[in-house]
Amino acid sequence: MLTVCWFSGFIANVKTTIDLPAELVREMKIRAASEGRKLKDVAAEIMRLGLEQPRTPDHSKVQHRVRFPIIECSPPVAPAKDLTPDELNEILLQQEAEWHHDTTRH
Repeated sequence: MLTVCWFSGFIANVKTTIDLPAELVREMKIRAASEGRKLKDVAAEIMRLGLEQPRTPDHSKVQHRVRFPIIECSPPVAPAKDLTPDELNEILLQQEAEWHHDTTRH
């Protein structure tokens, strides 16, 4: 959790703990020492520069999308009468039986 303290309209310095890889911390310490700067200043600069970079999607994690064919149908025709659930069920069962019969014949 990061706590931000407001003081007279400005954000005060905040002390926080972040777990970083040892090699990364080592590289930041080397940079800070070679530039005569404090580690916290180098870390803040690196984070600021990173946040200024535009976000780019990681394409390695994006799954390939499947493009389904577009099937154009004629406009639906209104049924001659409203069907009850039982009547609709009977029609669907009949269609399924016909499709099953057609696939087993081939």
